[in-house]
Amino acid sequence: MRCPRCKEPETRVIDSRIIEDGFTIRRRRECQKCGYRFTTYEKLELDIMIVKKDGRREPYQREKVLSGIRKACHKRPISEERIKKFINDLELELIQLGEREIPAQFIGEKIMQALKQWDKVAYIRFASVYKDFKDIDEFLDSIKELTSERTQRETDFSS
Repeated sequence: MRCPRCKEPETRVIDSRIIEDGFTIRRRRECQKCGYRFTTYEKLELDIMIVKKDGRREPYQREKVLSGIRKACHKRPISEERIKKFINDLELELIQLGEREIPAQFIGEKIMQALKQWDKVAYIRFASVYKDFKDIDEFLDSIKELTSERTQRETDFSS
């Protein structure tokens, strides 16, 4: 790896550590010429195509998934660590499926399941974009569905 200070192509690795549940390697490097030390990260890149509703295909983008979840969870009591762990687990599941193409719906449903358990407001925010709500009635229907599920669980629990 080229030194960011002097552009020397020869650097050596002086320390390597696995971080983020084994999905990332952090390396400390030292330039052979100027002695400058710097850190690099190697991250697993999924070679998976996402098949959209309209049939288009695009490469899986971790940042796009992360951004969508962050927007839904904005100002909600959900930690960044929890979100990143979910994405790491999701990516592991995608790898284990062994498929080169995954429907976007599969990923969207996994996100919706997690958000429904974590925080109902975040769930509704995500659902409104994912399901492309057209008007307030679709919001209300989704909220009614959530509250009826909660009422049903409470009834089952008290019986």
